[in-house]
Amino acid sequence: MAFRPLQDRVLVRRLEEDEKTKGGIIIPDTAKEKPMRGEIIATGPGARGEDGVLHPLDVTSGDIVLFGKWTGTEVKIDGVEYLIMKESDILGVIEDADAARRAA
Repeated sequence: MAFRPLQDRVLVRRLEEDEKTKGGIIIPDTAKEKPMRGEIIATGPGARGEDGVLHPLDVTSGDIVLFGKWTGTEVKIDGVEYLIMKESDILGVIEDADAARRAA
């Protein structure tokens, strides 16, 4: 993939949630909500402040993040769906990323 976000934008791949509830009920695709958790695939260089200084992003590739339900722009690159969003749209970084990947 040859895609590089500009300024303070990031490219995020949604992490799929479980298809079953804790009680074992299988959730059909039509009733599922879109995941609000994703993995940072690529980041821009950062935003320029009013003073012209480049401020780097707090997130890096590989970080697992939480974001709002209606955040970002959905795009398809090489047949894979991604979200492009500003860093300010990210609510937080999940620190224990290995456990988050295993749960997804």
